[in-house]
Amino acid sequence: MSDDKLSCESCSTETCSAKAKTQGETDKDFKERQELARRMCRIKHKLFVISGKGGVGKSSVAASLAISLAKLGKKVGVLDIDLHGPSIPRLFGLEGADITAVGDSIRPVMTDQGVRVMSVGFMLRSQDDAVIWRGPLKHGVIKQFLKDVEWGELDYLIIDSPPGTGDEPLSVAQLIDDADGAVIVTTSQAVAISDVRKSISFARQVNLPILGVIENMSGFVCPECGTRTDLFGSGGGREMAADMGVPFLGAIPIDPGIVPAGDTGELPVYLSGSSAGAQAFADVVGRLVATVEGK
Repeated sequence: MSDDKLSCESCSTETCSAKAKTQGETDKDFKERQELARRMCRIKHKLFVISGKGGVGKSSVAASLAISLAKLGKKVGVLDIDLHGPSIPRLFGLEGADITAVGDSIRPVMTDQGVRVMSVGFMLRSQDDAVIWRGPLKHGVIKQFLKDVEWGELDYLIIDSPPGTGDEPLSVAQLIDDADGAVIVTTSQAVAISDVRKSISFARQVNLPILGVIENMSGFVCPECGTRTDLFGSGGGREMAADMGVPFLGAIPIDPGIVPAGDTGELPVYLSGSSAGAQAFADVVGRLVATVEGK
């Protein structure tokens, strides 16, 4: 369907699960499920970015993947479901941006690169406000982000999940039944690898295909002398991927320019250059696109 105003009953996709009510489903739940399906069927590819460990640069990777895809001419959206620690607005330089409602729809915030972004961070009165929600409320907000946000026609929706395998990634996995799969982010440290392996197990348990592993912060090359130092080790992500039988998408080096660029919202500008980090992300995205669109 190219128009989200069309009814699900008129959809030509016979296998669509939203064409008919399920057993025991209320009229209200059925209507909401159809509204969500109308939004999602206009998005070609839905990708989760997950990690069982915090501090591995997952949100930076999610934002960088979105920016790199946009550079390829793709229409991209980013949904930040890290409800307790939303980082996406800062990474895109969108802190303080306002969201607007048009009728029953919420308009995402648009970046200069044309990336459509939605995050609970746009709804906080202050960046210091804490979000203290239990599972059912989290599920409801995530459903609203998927169902009510005017995503429009997209090639890719990148979903940035919080660390771990809790309510947020589980809710999205339950709400989107045709996701292309998950991108797993790790560093090479054994303590990270141990937790990230759980993310792969989680994806398998919820029938979410695994698109590949990205090893972030993989080595540092001194810009002055060219000496490489493996501050967090190297090769652990590749070894884990091989051990668990999943693809390896590539390694992203520690790039001194990425941290200040992310802190100041200049990440899109930085990744448009020729730095080692920008090139590494371009290589990873090339493999990711080949995997997703080559299906």
